[in-house]
Amino acid sequence: MTTDQLPLGETLAATVPMIRTLGLEFLETTAERAVLRLPDQPDYHNHLGGPHAGAMFTLAESASGAVVLAAFGDQLQRAVPLAVTAEIGYRKLAKGIVTATATLGRPAADVVAELDAGERPEFPVAVTLTREDGAVTGEMTVVWTLRPHS
Repeated sequence: MTTDQLPLGETLAATVPMIRTLGLEFLETTAERAVLRLPDQPDYHNHLGGPHAGAMFTLAESASGAVVLAAFGDQLQRAVPLAVTAEIGYRKLAKGIVTATATLGRPAADVVAELDAGERPEFPVAVTLTREDGAVTGEMTVVWTLRPHS
């Protein structure tokens, strides 16, 4: 089986080493939303016993990339998705399992229409990080672009 035949989460885990390193779990991937989970792993804890900020950033950025690929995977023959900027805010202490929920910030059809018009569209993906009790531990916004192949 090639990566073209694998579910999106398995494809990303097969092609992005950091996803495998952190053991990220893909719970949902659709063209509108992706949900990933970071297991509680002592090797990736910070000085407070929760997940390190870098692990949480990677979880959130990976969730944003998953929704982007789910929404625009059919455009890969003509454009490559690239993260342009990312901003994260850490809100509460994270302990245990952390879940990232990413949502596409613009309708995919609008983004594709800009690409069709010869533009290089940019679009936000909002990510919410939560711990098991539902408390929001962080929020991230990643601005993505679809860069046309030259």
